[in-house]
Amino acid sequence: VQLQASGGGLVQAGGSLRLSCAASGPSFSSYGMGWFRQAPGKEREFVAAIGWSGSTYYADSVKGRFTISKDNAKKTVSLQMNSLKPEDTAVYYCAAGLYRSSTARNYDYWGQGTLVTVSS
Repeated sequence: VQLQASGGGLVQAGGSLRLSCAASGPSFSSYGMGWFRQAPGKEREFVAAIGWSGSTYYADSVKGRFTISKDNAKKTVSLQMNSLKPEDTAVYYCAAGLYRSSTARNYDYWGQGTLVTVSS
């Protein structure tokens, strides 16, 4: 599976962005998909995940502001980010694994990352 993330950019605090992750390869519908982010000088952290059944899970810091979704026909997973804050600034990575998880090591495939910058 190869993953290609896109949609990052510069946005003002309170604004919105939609990240997309396009996948290639078979069996996309059976994968759990996740979004992680890494801010400068910090460790990579979990943001959101969606299982093969469509069940979702969010980090407390983004709950109520971010929404993860998956389109099996298009082989894409998206992250709608609303009410963005400066602390959301990071490189965002999409990942694919056997099941939905908040733990990075449980994912086998990673995209290249897309930069999100939120200005105050």
